[in-house]
Amino acid sequence: MNKFELLSVQQMYACDAATIALGTPGIQLMENAGQAIAREIRKRWQPCPIAVLCGPGNNGGDGFVAARLLKEAGWPVRLALLGTPERLTGDAAIAAAAWQGATEALNPDILADAELVVDALFGAGLGRALDGAVQDAVEEINRRRIPCVAVDVPSGVHGDSGLILGCAVQATLTVTFCRRKPGHLLLPGRSCAGEVVCADIGIPDSVVAQQGVDLHENNPAAWLQSYPWPNPGGHKYDRGHALVVGGSGATSGAARLAARGALRIGAGLVTVAAPEASLEVYAAQLTAVMIAPLEKLDEQLRDKRKNAVLIGPGCGVGAGTRQRVSAILAAKRASILDADALTSFETTPNQLFNEVHSETILTPHEGEFSRLFGENGEGNGDAGKVQRACAAAAQSGAVVVLKGGDTVIAAPDGRAAVNANAPAELATAGAGDVLAGFALGLLAQGMKCFEAACAAVWLHGAAAGRFGPGLIAEDMSEELPAELAVLKRMAARESGAP
Repeated sequence: MNKFELLSVQQMYACDAATIALGTPGIQLMENAGQAIAREIRKRWQPCPIAVLCGPGNNGGDGFVAARLLKEAGWPVRLALLGTPERLTGDAAIAAAAWQGATEALNPDILADAELVVDALFGAGLGRALDGAVQDAVEEINRRRIPCVAVDVPSGVHGDSGLILGCAVQATLTVTFCRRKPGHLLLPGRSCAGEVVCADIGIPDSVVAQQGVDLHENNPAAWLQSYPWPNPGGHKYDRGHALVVGGSGATSGAARLAARGALRIGAGLVTVAAPEASLEVYAAQLTAVMIAPLEKLDEQLRDKRKNAVLIGPGCGVGAGTRQRVSAILAAKRASILDADALTSFETTPNQLFNEVHSETILTPHEGEFSRLFGENGEGNGDAGKVQRACAAAAQSGAVVVLKGGDTVIAAPDGRAAVNANAPAELATAGAGDVLAGFALGLLAQGMKCFEAACAAVWLHGAAAGRFGPGLIAEDMSEELPAELAVLKRMAARESGAP
């Protein structure tokens, strides 16, 4: 099982249907799901009064199975249904008929004695805001802070986007099936899911493979084989020469953070091109990083050894930055455009998109993304983050890294990854500059854009998580070597090396 694939709601429906077509009855899949729910509950809790809340669809059917199995195991179970048993159809009706206890109407009163709740109201396919009795029950669960086990996704969370539809259950544990869904990783849904367990219910991997899944959790398993480890017989010139375009003295910190990140992640050489009047500021702060006058950027770009370029951090917004971006893209180097390099094209985005080439990465946060992509931006109604990032990548022709606590990396060919290892401490000045530097260093070493962006984002989160509370941007480059050591051991295990 490739546990890092993320299935959309429609892909999950298709997997269910294909498995049934291959000969596995739908009720067997439902029994397997209910068994998984009951098993995970019994692993974590001792028998206690439990309320199982069932919806009118297959999610509710899973709840009926779990309730029956827990009751048979001696748990005191109360079950409430949204609607009436007579209105259930298909496999859910079969599961309900096998339940031997009382079926109560859904009402917050059922929670009065509950020490644990199973939320089997709605699964990943919910497309409207919760209301009525469901909303009342969800709000009461949250108000009472009763430990809650969500079936598939917490009710109220959209399975594809992670958006909260009105309100949502705050689950302690979520048991999903076959593969996780995007809403388990995307914010704010991720904050409602608690611990997520993905249970095998009998859907073959071959069925999942037929879906052509392009969305994954960002994890080293996806890019570790292409990570550019140093060659024992190589030298610094084999590891690329990264060029960072820096700003004036007052904003020089951004470029310095990026340059140090590029060097630390393995670029053989790094040069910062900065305004001549600010070179002394850079020289006082940089040692292994070289400096050059920005006024001679064209000369720097003619040097073919400088094979990866970053522009944007601290560069300033305006025509000068636009001109330098155009020159860099025209030089056909692997390029990263960040911060001011993106905002400088706010009124002329198509000019930028026309100049972008296949080895370009854009690294916007939400504000920069909205300014550059307009209707695909943050205010685009109910469009999820993955959808927006993928649309932007297709529109621009670049790999787009839409940053945040749930950073999405999207390629123009439709591949996308959701990152889930970023701690809250990453919300600190300069963190994005370090990320851009990490990606730049990997590009300089020959890693392809999508893989380099994914690796940089994951290592950025891992380094920040290793440091923990009190993190500032300077700490991440210093924590990186320990994470690289872990990654290298992982690579050795993957290759079978002793």
